[in-house]
Amino acid sequence: MTDIAWIDIALTNARPQVMGALLRYFRNLDIAEEAFQEACLRALKTWPDKGPPRDPVAWLIFVGRNSGIDTVRKQAKLQSLPDEEAISDTSDAESDLAERLDGSGYRDDILRLLFICCHPDLPATQQIALALRIVSGLSVQQIARAFLVSESAMEQRITRAKARVAAAGVPFETPGAVERSERLALVSAMIYLIYNEGYSAGGTHREAAAFADEAIRLGRLLLRIFPSEPETMALLALMLLQQSRKDARFDANGQIILLEDQDRSLWDRTLIDEALALLDKAIRHRKPGPYQVQAAIAALHSRAKRAEDTDWEEIDLLYQMLERLMPSPVVTLNRSVALSKLKGPEAALALIAPLEAQLDSYFYFHGVRGGLLAQLGRAQEARVAFDRAIALARSPAEAAHIRYQLDRLSVDALAAEK
Repeated sequence: MTDIAWIDIALTNARPQVMGALLRYFRNLDIAEEAFQEACLRALKTWPDKGPPRDPVAWLIFVGRNSGIDTVRKQAKLQSLPDEEAISDTSDAESDLAERLDGSGYRDDILRLLFICCHPDLPATQQIALALRIVSGLSVQQIARAFLVSESAMEQRITRAKARVAAAGVPFETPGAVERSERLALVSAMIYLIYNEGYSAGGTHREAAAFADEAIRLGRLLLRIFPSEPETMALLALMLLQQSRKDARFDANGQIILLEDQDRSLWDRTLIDEALALLDKAIRHRKPGPYQVQAAIAALHSRAKRAEDTDWEEIDLLYQMLERLMPSPVVTLNRSVALSKLKGPEAALALIAPLEAQLDSYFYFHGVRGGLLAQLGRAQEARVAFDRAIALARSPAEAAHIRYQLDRLSVDALAAEK
């Protein structure tokens, strides 16, 4: 590995902690981001010749802090600065700073940084964009390509998000136990949103698909901050289980392959084993939560060697538990698939019938409904549902999958006429 490659990895890994510390110090996202970028430039210039510092994170915080102070002075901002003696200190400040980077300090810094990115005043798309820019360090161009918008539009989206955060007056003090728990739930939801953006894109959109890997990296980061939190373990386990099927979800033409039709030999057993161990550890805490139930459902699929070995009865029970923990029409829609395996498509249709008004603009509702109607031989109704699903598809792969269902419907109809 070249020096530059090693430095790039080090800077990427250090970013959340350094950005969190700089944000606490300057209380301004733009200044913190600019200070971090300046520290990275200094690292690229000095580390190849002088070698890596003893603690790269402490080095970057120290250099970034001094750079930020210079920026504040140049802009003549009315912000409080350290005493001149502290700024001009000629002692080994980097080593002193490294000694002060205890576990609780860096945990609060990173949690605060993540919490700011998923502020409840921000729409989900802005939360994701801000987290990918501030925490992950993706360029505006990369994020824009993934969201299929222009670079200027994404720049405006991120700028608006920063302005909203600034206007909201987010507190920078160390959160208490209750607030920390609330923040953790918000951060977990934001990370899962990022994952779903990547998972939905799959093999059809490489830039967006990379979000899934980044969400898993953030999930591992969150687990390092909260190593004994069962829902954090389960969130990471859930993402790993879904990611383990990545290579089996699309065919050579980019067409979606349903779970029951996937080549299970392509599933990544290393990710599955890690996820199952995390889930078992989470369940031992006896504090059930939505991520644990969702991960348990995914685990049942991963344990089935063949589609016909799937324990649909247990999956249905888990979905019923999830409906109690996290009532949602989407949860009920997902449960209908398990119910159709146990009691047939008629029972599944009856379950989702009351959801039509709530889920009329949801692609998967019409796709599932069309599939159930097709099983019952109600071809014309199925065509209407599939047409609606195509109109709502978010990607070419989703639309192509529904068109394939329509083609099958036509073939079956012709066969029936003969």
